[in-house]
Amino acid sequence: MLEDRTTAASAAPWPAAYPTGYAVVDVETTGLARDDRIVSAAVYRVDARGEIEDHWYTLVNPQRDPGPVWIHGLTTEVLADAPLFTDIAEEFASRLDGRVLVAHNAVFDWSMIAREYARAERTAPVRQRLCTIALSKELALPLPNHKLESLAAHFGVEQRHAHNALDDARVLAEAFRPSLLAAAGGNVRLPLLECRPLTEWSDGPPRVVRQSTGSAPAAAYRPTSWRPSRKRPPCPYPNPGRYEPGKPLKQGMRIAFSGDTSIERDLLEDRAVEAGLHIATSVSRLTSLLVTNDPDSGTSKTVKARAFGTPVIDEAAFGQLLPDVAPASDG
Repeated sequence: MLEDRTTAASAAPWPAAYPTGYAVVDVETTGLARDDRIVSAAVYRVDARGEIEDHWYTLVNPQRDPGPVWIHGLTTEVLADAPLFTDIAEEFASRLDGRVLVAHNAVFDWSMIAREYARAERTAPVRQRLCTIALSKELALPLPNHKLESLAAHFGVEQRHAHNALDDARVLAEAFRPSLLAAAGGNVRLPLLECRPLTEWSDGPPRVVRQSTGSAPAAAYRPTSWRPSRKRPPCPYPNPGRYEPGKPLKQGMRIAFSGDTSIERDLLEDRAVEAGLHIATSVSRLTSLLVTNDPDSGTSKTVKARAFGTPVIDEAAFGQLLPDVAPASDG
């Protein structure tokens, strides 16, 4: 049980291979694509055993439309006088320097941070990252899904303002400490991954995402247990077949989702559609890829994917592939 492992951590020797410090990070962004920008960032520095040392927060002017205002609440007016990323890059770097970056769905936060530093012709001083979704899986925590709110509820951490970078980072920092203690108590190997900085960058024209002044878009992205199907225009590209591991996604591929995602499903699906992918509501022999954080859940989609031999990856891996979807073949 978690309580036993946490108690054991205080008595057992601390694992010598564990890092000496962490930077618990959350960034809010204009979207999920490679040309999207950070609009706010927060860092909680914690020591080797998960104790909070200090915290830092800033708004960032993205120099473009702020994207899903109905999620992060930051309008063009609010961000107009905020510093540019180049203005806060040095301070941000000092908060990360020499520490392991910790985030919920860390591949996303790291990707956005790495791109911002590449645009600024700098390199973020981060060598490793730790995803708290991966850590919760290593600890076999009995969570109903992979959302931050579920991790917070498990450890009794109060979430006051979801999708506010400062509050999300606080919640994660407070939930990370007992997770780290549990891992140490069980001598669990931390799921550390290498952070590879970008060494060059070229921006394409930014996408325009209209801000919402009404309730419809906000409702469309609000998390809910019941998700009505949304009509989408037909994908203009032919299905190129199944996804091949190690290769990029290709426009026209049929992507199916199953189960909960840490990013709002509708927002994730919309970004996939913008990249030229086709969202499939079910799995068939024509499905190119199934995205699920619970491949052993036994849902109809995962069962069919196994039967048809459809490739299956998790949300984090899909997030890495999404910014670099290959164009459809001519003809």
